Amino acid sequence: MQLPMARYYDGHTAAPHNVTFAIGRDTDPQLMIAAPDGVQLDGWPLAEIFEVAARPGELRLGATSRPYGARLIMSGDGLVTAVRKLLPDLVKRQRADQGEQLRLIGLATGALVSVIVAYIFGVPLLARNIVPLVPAQWEADLGETARQQIDQIVGFDGIAIRCDTDPDSLASRAIRSFATEVMEGTGSPFAPDIQVVYSDIPNAFALPGGSSYYFSALLAQTESADEFAGVMAHELGHVYHRHGLEGLIESSATGLLVGFVLGDLTGLSVAGGLGAALIDTRFSRDAERQADQFAAAAGQRMGFNPAALADLLERVAGDSHASQMLQIFSSHPLTADRRAALEAAPPAPAGRQVFSPDEWQAIKTMCDPARPTERLDP
Repeated sequence: MQLPMARYYDGHTAAPHNVTFAIGRDTDPQLMIAAPDGVQLDGWPLAEIFEVAARPGELRLGATSRPYGARLIMSGDGLVTAVRKLLPDLVKRQRADQGEQLRLIGLATGALVSVIVAYIFGVPLLARNIVPLVPAQWEADLGETARQQIDQIVGFDGIAIRCDTDPDSLASRAIRSFATEVMEGTGSPFAPDIQVVYSDIPNAFALPGGSSYYFSALLAQTESADEFAGVMAHELGHVYHRHGLEGLIESSATGLLVGFVLGDLTGLSVAGGLGAALIDTRFSRDAERQADQFAAAAGQRMGFNPAALADLLERVAGDSHASQMLQIFSSHPLTADRRAALEAAPPAPAGRQVFSPDEWQAIKTMCDPARPTERLDP
């Protein structure tokens, strides 16, 4: 009887060997591999044989007790079919492997779905419930850490440059008075502090703990006192509702969740990239709606039109570079519904102005490039 031919790799070298093979079912069932002259080269226990992916019409076998590269390769549909019939356990093992692969795929899919569901529903809910438990002083300290990092990002030699360092100037007094009145009666534990600083990024944002930034590039594009007041009242609304802290907790929880699934819990410090994260903060729609409502209420009390901040955002976002950097609301364009809600707010008392003409002129020109730049005290 002529034995079938195959190619054999011993797993130690890349050289192929033309061999014959036979299946012995004596006391120690083996797949016996021999050279054409009959010298036996190897014997694989049938219980250890597994199938390796191969081209159509080809069967590739390996053995668990042999080197990983050890292979017996046979070709021809008739031969492949015959060998499969002689090795029924091989088919069973292949089906079991496929079942295990499907099980692993199912588990991975379930884990991914769990992460998505937790990210959409669980993490925001967790953040909202945790924020009220965080002491105000802890949040203020976190805000100070963020401020120091922001100095490094937007400042010169690591120090942010305030447009007007004179606390008694008309612009400084007007902004300080505005911030105090906006937060008055809210019960917020944080003292508001609006800092107008030099930066070529058209942006405004709030930090945990009460501080807010208004960049000179945005002020240069601000055309009215109402636009300035609307933007800053919106940012102070984020301070009042503690959205900055909520967003940081949410981001950290998401990182921990993904790290848990992927088995990597390193590099997830909340304070590590705090400043950069807050400059690029994207609040949820609910958070933006709350800040809008806060600004609308402040406008009704103080005599400015909160819808003016929508005018500023739409105008600045028309520039492609600015639209990528400006994060007054979020990364998404302002919707008509939000503008409609702001415009539907109760009107301010007749005859009131949030800033006098002189105050607004002082604010508008406080970042004039002709003015000497001075460092903001660290």
